[in-house]
Amino acid sequence: MRLDLDDEVLSVNGKAYRILKLLGKGKGGYSYLAESDQGKVVLKQIHHEPCDYYQFGNKIEAELNDYKHLRKIGIALPELLDVDTESERIIKEYIEGDTVYEMILKDRPLGKCLRQVKEMCRLLYAADTNIDYFPTNFIMQDSVLYYVDYECNKYMEKWNFENWGMKYWSKTPEFLKYAEEHSSVVAKFTTTAQTKKFI
Repeated sequence: MRLDLDDEVLSVNGKAYRILKLLGKGKGGYSYLAESDQGKVVLKQIHHEPCDYYQFGNKIEAELNDYKHLRKIGIALPELLDVDTESERIIKEYIEGDTVYEMILKDRPLGKCLRQVKEMCRLLYAADTNIDYFPTNFIMQDSVLYYVDYECNKYMEKWNFENWGMKYWSKTPEFLKYAEEHSSVVAKFTTTAQTKKFI
């Protein structure tokens, strides 16, 4: 369930995190920029909303298994910092910067990003694995392209970068259609919050 961002503080294994803004919603959860006494992090709240094109088992377990699998392959990921299985919340390292999606909207060059995602593909395909190549899932920080989601699946050619992901890595008709349909949603993601209560 999505949080009302007015004045939220969430607890993860007894530690308080002040919610600053909603970063985005995925198939498995809502990701928020949050802050503790040790700095900014990403707090992901698992949701159980229906998804027409994807079936889930245990989402927390899947996140952990996918994280371990991608780390073993050698994919650049935000570090997994904490997991609260009871509250279904995950704390991840915050990778600061524009997503590839935002870079496309701003007409910024993607040469470095494309070279690095293709290197990711080389590692992933050799491990019979696909990730979610949608450009909102990638951020360039300090010349390193990070995959900021943990989701991965068994390799299928239909869903690889060349056959699916590339459709959204430039201002293609598919990208522009998505951007138009989600422009109001993106605006809502800038909402900020202040400290008020614990959940």
